[in-house]
Amino acid sequence: MKSYLSLDTKVKLKKLPILPPHIHFIGIGGIGMSALAMILAKNGYSISGSDIKNSHILKELTNDHVNIFNTQTESNIDKILEKKNKNILVVISSAIRPDNLELKKAKECNLQIKHRSEILKFLIDQKKSIVISGSHGKTTTSTYITTIFSILNKDPTAIIGGIVPLYNKNYNVGNSETLIAEADESDGSLVTFNSNIGIITNVELEHVDHYQDLEDLIRTMKKFAKNSDNLIANYDCQNLKNNIEASEWFSIQETNNIDFALIPKESNGCEIIAEYYEKEKFIDLISVPIPGIHNLSNTVAAIAACRIAGIHFKDIKKGIEYLQLPSRRFDYRGLWKKRIIVEDYAHHPSEIDAAISIASTMQNTKNNFSEILPKRLISIFQPHRYSRTKKFHKEFARSLSKSDLVFIAPIYSAGEDEIEGINNKTIGNELRKLKPNLEVYNPDNNQDLIKLIKENTMEKDLLLIMGAGDINMICSNLFIELINNKSIKNNLAA
Repeated sequence: MKSYLSLDTKVKLKKLPILPPHIHFIGIGGIGMSALAMILAKNGYSISGSDIKNSHILKELTNDHVNIFNTQTESNIDKILEKKNKNILVVISSAIRPDNLELKKAKECNLQIKHRSEILKFLIDQKKSIVISGSHGKTTTSTYITTIFSILNKDPTAIIGGIVPLYNKNYNVGNSETLIAEADESDGSLVTFNSNIGIITNVELEHVDHYQDLEDLIRTMKKFAKNSDNLIANYDCQNLKNNIEASEWFSIQETNNIDFALIPKESNGCEIIAEYYEKEKFIDLISVPIPGIHNLSNTVAAIAACRIAGIHFKDIKKGIEYLQLPSRRFDYRGLWKKRIIVEDYAHHPSEIDAAISIASTMQNTKNNFSEILPKRLISIFQPHRYSRTKKFHKEFARSLSKSDLVFIAPIYSAGEDEIEGINNKTIGNELRKLKPNLEVYNPDNNQDLIKLIKENTMEKDLLLIMGAGDINMICSNLFIELINNKSIKNNLAA
């Protein structure tokens, strides 16, 4: 089998190019930006950043001597210039708009400005890289690969778009020659990455604020594929099968002419038992400790990357025992008033389908999450971006219609301007047409949403909270109330 390197052989890396002594990140609290900032900080660079939202990520950055501004104003640049000379690099993401005051000031001062993808490319170019992209599942696949490498003491550098449970953070600064990175396709910047191993989990129309249509997205993914020395792709995805030239194919549906296959045999709410095949040859029966058929596809993609990287399957099998989903990927948060609460990052119809599919298995089998066997599935969904809601409102309705009760929160704009006539009621109205007897609520704000959840849910409900915005704060508010109520009761008892 072709292997991009022997992990036991040290590879002489290219000499690191010199970056400016100080690097400033506008929007440093973002999941992608913070990982880059932390890796550079731990490699000796002077780092600062700004973000208008508080988070545990910002606290961690502060603890690592990163100077954080809680505003994004011109004065931030002035303060940096007072302490540093003009040899400063400013890093932005696609979320930073041209009218951002801090960015405008940096331009006025003629400071060097780079997109976050340029910094990621800089890091990718220094190591033997495994770069993962795709419309869905890239964070999970990246997490699985990182977990397996780490469990086997391969100590990779990792830059992930979610919190890896093994690290409890979204990055790792490793001492080996391997870097594992998640490549966001949302703005097309991934076409600049040159990877030793590239993975495309699947391709489906997404990020309609950037891509005109599916063909536009496929063109971008073709460029990413061509820049990979070894391209691993999902044979079960027709859009990949029909358009991408891959070095290796993986599948969870068939074994003929497939390089890596993981065929499910048994499934419940806790794990999937599957047969592993390599080059059509049966290798072993394995237990994947994660529910959901889509996660089995992510697992075989991770196995394929590890095998091409030169890791023996018997060692990979040991690593699989430790797999966990990244945060906010069917993330069990606990019980609230005898209701099961699960968070998921789902913000596309296909992702909602996948999350609801796992939830449905919990209604029929015992699970690792709770002793309570849920009777109803309650979907609490926050649409993400006006452009996505406009494009997929009918598809969202079809996906959510599989629930017993639905709450649709106001749209999380993610910096987009409002689109007239598009709001959370747009999906609600489609849902009522599709399933007239289904209870659907469209609150005007998150406070009303919490009130409606309290009034309309009952014991043994499974509350599936979905969205990529700030919908997770609802879960936090419910638990805060529960903790406060317990404290009041304890004080009264005392």
